[in-house]
Amino acid sequence: MDGRNGVPVQENVGIAPYTTMRVGGTVRWLYRPESEDALARLVASLAADGVPYFVVGGASNLLFRDEAFPGAVVLTGGVRELSAADGCITASCGVTLSALARFALDEGQAGFAFAYGIPGTVGGGAYMNAGAYGGEISDVFVRAVCADRSGRRVVLEKGDMAFGYRRSVLQENGLTLLHAVFAGRDGDREAIRAEMERNLAARREKQPLEYPSCGSAFKRPPGQYAGALIEHAGLKGFSVGGAQVSEKHAGFVINRGGATAVDVRELLERVRTAVHDDAGVWLEPEIRVLEY
Repeated sequence: MDGRNGVPVQENVGIAPYTTMRVGGTVRWLYRPESEDALARLVASLAADGVPYFVVGGASNLLFRDEAFPGAVVLTGGVRELSAADGCITASCGVTLSALARFALDEGQAGFAFAYGIPGTVGGGAYMNAGAYGGEISDVFVRAVCADRSGRRVVLEKGDMAFGYRRSVLQENGLTLLHAVFAGRDGDREAIRAEMERNLAARREKQPLEYPSCGSAFKRPPGQYAGALIEHAGLKGFSVGGAQVSEKHAGFVINRGGATAVDVRELLERVRTAVHDDAGVWLEPEIRVLEY
C-alpha cells in the first residue's frame, strides 16, 4: 500500500461502496488523506503528473460509470477538523453536513438546521450549494480556503463563490476546497434542536432512506416541483433494471438492488423525456454524472 506524498493508496478498488447510490466500477487508485495539507499536496502531485482525479466527499450526488476509471479518487472523509472562534465555525472539507449542524447547535448558532440529515460533506455542500427546508449553504457561508492544482492556497469570500441554486464557482474553477468558515446567528439551543428533529423526521417520513440513492434526482424547476411533475407523468415506481423512481417520493431515483450506472442514466433520460412530453418541462438532473 505504497502511497503518494505520504498518503496511502489502494489500487483497483470498487467505488460503489463509497457512494450513496452504490453503483460504479473500479478506480485505479483510491487515496484517503487525513489533513488539509496532505490533501493539497496530493492534488498538486496528481495534477503535476497528469493523473486524472476526482476529489470526493460523501459521494451523495455523484454517479460513477460502470467502466473502470483509470485515475485517482481522493476521499476527503478523513479531513474533518471543526473549531469555533469569534462567532464563526471553521469546518474542513470532509466534515459531514450533519456534524456541522450538530456543532452549530452546541455553539448556540441558528441557521444550520437545514443541513441536518443531508448526506454530504462541507466540500460537496459548498460545491453544490446544498440546501433543504428553506435553507442552503450560502446562507451561512463566510469564506473558503481552497487549493489550486499547484497546491497554492486560494481564499474565496462569499461574493467570489457565485452561489446559485445548486451551483457555485467551484464547479468551474477546478479548485479543491480545504475548509470553509461559516457564521449563523445567535439562537436558542432547544429551538434549534427542535427544528433539527423536525427536519429529520420529515426526511424519514417522506424520503426513501431505506434504499441507496443520490438524494433528489432533479433540480427544482422554477415555480414547480420535480417530484410532482414526475408523479403527474405516471412514473412513480417506473424502473429500468435495478434503478427505480421511488414509490415513496417521485423526486428520488433509488437502487432497488443490482442497479448499474447505465440503468440509472437511462432511467433519468426516460423520466426527462416523459415529463417533457407530459408537461413541456425539461428537468435538469441534480445528480452529477462523472464523465471519463
